Amino acid sequence: MIKHIVMWKLKDVVEGKTKAENAETMKKLLEDLPSKIDELKSAEVGINILEGNEDAICDVVLTVSCSNEKDLQAYAVHPDHQKVVSFIKKVVNERRVVDYVQ
Repeated sequence: MIKHIVMWKLKDVVEGKTKAENAETMKKLLEDLPSKIDELKSAEVGINILEGNEDAICDVVLTVSCSNEKDLQAYAVHPDHQKVVSFIKKVVNERRVVDYVQ
């Protein structure tokens, strides 16, 4: 099993939407992907609830499970995933990724 974890820091306002509104949109879009992409076993999205050290805190985290690296790559290039990526690129300042074998 491969775990794919992505953490983002969001811009304060994008196209009239707040950070909180864009975080909720990201959550919905990302959590809908397993129903559209067979290679995804699961997708869990969390929105940060803590305030504090802005340098250390991310706003949104995604944890995806795939059976193997081939499935992870298929997910990465899948057209439905790429639509979500297009939205995310507009609203984020920073992105961090970790992939590991479970």
